[in-house]
Amino acid sequence: MDFAISLFVLLSSSLILAQDDGNAITEKPDETRTCQPDMCDLLMAFGAMKEKIAAVETRLEDSETRLRNSETRLKDSETRLKDSETRLKDSESRLKNSENQLLELRNKERTKVIFSAATGGGQAIGPFNTDKTLIYRTVITNIGDAYSPHTGIFVAPVAGVYYFTIFFHAGGHEWAGLLLYKNNQLMIMTGDHQTEADTADNGGNAAFLQLQPGDHVYVVLAANSHVWGTSHTTFSGLLVTQM
Repeated sequence: MDFAISLFVLLSSSLILAQDDGNAITEKPDETRTCQPDMCDLLMAFGAMKEKIAAVETRLEDSETRLRNSETRLKDSETRLKDSETRLKDSESRLKNSENQLLELRNKERTKVIFSAATGGGQAIGPFNTDKTLIYRTVITNIGDAYSPHTGIFVAPVAGVYYFTIFFHAGGHEWAGLLLYKNNQLMIMTGDHQTEADTADNGGNAAFLQLQPGDHVYVVLAANSHVWGTSHTTFSGLLVTQM
């Protein structure tokens, strides 16, 4: 554009100089000054060229504006697409969490742990000179198979809160004592002292225990104590709530 303007100024100057030179040689006061034919054609062509260049520049600016607008719309579309993808991922995460919660709830509903067993045998058990794990061999119920009648030990299958009870029947002529353990920790106990007046004694206790999978719960017959091996001496437990 600057080149065209410079060319126009140069041509105009040349025209003026040519007219001045013609007037100096053939000056006629009554004649109208005109440009030489070749110069006039050149100036007309130059003017047309300027108009075309201006039109091309206008169209170029319009094209650049439309291109910028298109780029802006494209960026907006990409932003909306990213937002949609983010919302989709959030929805998928919430759906997965809901499915996991539903699966966990179903597993909790399926996990049922209930057992009850008695010593049985009809004879006195003990006394022994050391503590001894009491084995309740007569299984009344064992839903979940968490209690073993071979070892006398209950093994927690899932984490949760469990409820346990122990009861005994024994003769009054010897001390009776039962201890409920969680792993190696004494939790509760029940017992009765030796008396000459009572021919039989009964006792019991109960507790809620929070257990983790694999925790052991069992009953120990205290050293130098005894119980009768009957249906009166029982060990029971159940899963109250899973955690």
